[in-house]
Amino acid sequence: MGQTVKNDARLSGAERQYLQMGLRQPGGKLPLFDSQGQEISTQLIRTCVDKGLAEPWFANPLKPDWLVCRLTERGRSAL
Repeated sequence: MGQTVKNDARLSGAERQYLQMGLRQPGGKLPLFDSQGQEISTQLIRTCVDKGLAEPWFANPLKPDWLVCRLTERGRSAL
């Protein structure tokens, strides 16, 4: 069976807040901007991808530098 995040302590507050936004979106799409309209930190997104909590979903042809991701099953389990 795949590796899982064993407890909430492994998620920072920022990671938890970011990943929770994917629970309410079709396909688990994670936002590029927070509820205040501020861009989500690229470092935060990459950290979640590196931990297997999120995965790149598709390339945005209009903004190729944006990392469009979705929540993984591992990310759902961590929450």
